[in-house]
Amino acid sequence: MKVEAKYAEEDEVRKRKGERAEGKRNGVKPLRKQACERRIRRRVQPASTTIQRLFLACKTVFKGGPGTVPEPKDVEMLQHLLDTMRPEDVGLSTDTLLKLKGPSKGTPRITYAVIYKCDNFSICIFILPPRAVIPLHNHPGMTVFSKLLLGSMHIKSYDWLDPDESNNLTSSSKMRPAKVVLDSDFTSSCDTSILYPTTGGNIHTFTAITTSAVIDVQGPPYSKEEDRDITYYRDHPYWKYPNGVPAGNGVMDDSLGWLEVVDIAEDLMMDGVQYLGPQVIDV
Repeated sequence: MKVEAKYAEEDEVRKRKGERAEGKRNGVKPLRKQACERRIRRRVQPASTTIQRLFLACKTVFKGGPGTVPEPKDVEMLQHLLDTMRPEDVGLSTDTLLKLKGPSKGTPRITYAVIYKCDNFSICIFILPPRAVIPLHNHPGMTVFSKLLLGSMHIKSYDWLDPDESNNLTSSSKMRPAKVVLDSDFTSSCDTSILYPTTGGNIHTFTAITTSAVIDVQGPPYSKEEDRDITYYRDHPYWKYPNGVPAGNGVMDDSLGWLEVVDIAEDLMMDGVQYLGPQVIDV
């Protein structure tokens, strides 16, 4: 067998020499197979991944800096990219996520991973087991795109009744009227939701009905240094307080509510983990 292998190798060498000689006689310089393979490999870049396309789009849309509110055409582009995303595009297995279960007792823990973050925008994933709640919170001066990749959840959101007032309340004015924008159940077949600095449901809460995964694009991200710190709220029926004006004959107005500033809930369980999906390349 060794002798046959040796002869086969010698035949292959003679064949290659013959091909090179033939090429020289015809004035053609033969390509090296190894070099050709390297060129083919270089064409396959991470930029071809869905998350890379989203990253590059965000980089363009939010290039104006933290004060940027995307133009309608840019909103449509980002919304389309997010609408087509699947759990697999960020390294999440649908089967694995469906098997996740929250504890039978106590507060379910929420997991989040940062895909990319800079001064202008951030891309993050949140995974909520059943019954997990992201409390009512605001997004001061931010435009946020949220896409439900998997599962079903209840979303409730508000905008301030008077958007000209400051988005952050002081301790002397902890109660403020707001109008309900959303109060519905959603499934992963739904479109991407978009909220703006003063419209679209800037203050919202998520409650997972089943195991859910959400990808968020925030432009710009939260920043204590830039006075964009997160504030948490508790909502109350509008008619409950004497300085609220009841609708009609005193029946509660479901389209409005009072929002009270609260400290972060002690039972809010959030675990930051490393993002292990397709990586983005900052070019």
